Amino acid sequence: MFTFDFSRLAAIGLTPVLLQNLLQQARCDGSLFRVSAVHRDAVLLHDGEQERRGRLASSQWQTLQAEDGLAVGDWVLAACDPAGDWWLQQRLAPVNALLRRNSHGQRQRIASNIDTALLVMGLDGDFNLRRLERFVSMVQAADITPVIVLSKADQCADPQASMQAVRQRLPAAMTVLALNGTDATSCGQLAPWLGQGQTLIVLGSSGVGKSTLSNTLLGEACQQTGAVRADDSRGRHTTTARSLHRLPGGACLIDTPGVRTLQPDLDEAALADSFDDIARLAKQCQFRDCQHQHEPGCAVRPVVDADRLHNYFKLLREARRGEESLLQRKAQQAVWKQRSKAMRQKQKLLRD
Repeated sequence: MFTFDFSRLAAIGLTPVLLQNLLQQARCDGSLFRVSAVHRDAVLLHDGEQERRGRLASSQWQTLQAEDGLAVGDWVLAACDPAGDWWLQQRLAPVNALLRRNSHGQRQRIASNIDTALLVMGLDGDFNLRRLERFVSMVQAADITPVIVLSKADQCADPQASMQAVRQRLPAAMTVLALNGTDATSCGQLAPWLGQGQTLIVLGSSGVGKSTLSNTLLGEACQQTGAVRADDSRGRHTTTARSLHRLPGGACLIDTPGVRTLQPDLDEAALADSFDDIARLAKQCQFRDCQHQHEPGCAVRPVVDADRLHNYFKLLREARRGEESLLQRKAQQAVWKQRSKAMRQKQKLLRD
């Protein structure tokens, strides 16, 4: 029998609409939990008040890994055995999932069932609009609302100028905030996204102040923080794993380690949504197949920031590579291996 306590689970993101979706999926007995952390040999299961250590059978773990893995934010059914151990029975399909690709082009799920992504970028030497565009593309592809958080506003001489630079670069409807992550009053600007049942995720590179912001929102120092390097304002990875936490106001927060390189899991349609200004202007180009490079009558080039256009084409190339089928990639790898083997044999013959 599927059991749950809605009043408790609401504190970690359960809503009536989400519950209805989960009820339709349940096909085995167990209690409803939310995954708050994933480790190599176990997961932490949250019931809205406390965490329990959950275990998976090896075959079940392999099945999940063969799909897209188990992620923080997942809803699961788990049952307790006579020895008091909790065993995962079923992972319930998420309403959305934040995905990226690894160096081999494989999909990796970062977290699931998210309402808002706080995209944190420091107002110091690590200010990088190209990286911010990558994060925006990734979260919008997952149907997650992005909120741009420019941290360390207290360390910036003119935060308004930086906010304006972001607004000029990104679509006008996007929310951009500048705040001091150590000040609860400043962080109060995030109140509209911290309502009961809301799930937020904090994303950004190392040293931008994600853990500092998380600690302020939590009202306690749950996450370790560290200093950044003086020469480039980059930080060390003080947060080493994704984890879900309850916020005092009824929302919950997923904190994540910093990332240096980010390859969003995008297709061309999702990318067009994030760069809708380019797609809209492209309809006015003189030539239907305009590449927005050197063609006469291009409506995009005179209006869109050149660096934004460059970043769009870079992401477009990555998206097209990501859309290649697994068989195509394997076939290409086989050709490369064959060529490499032939080259080694040729070099051996020359040496002999």
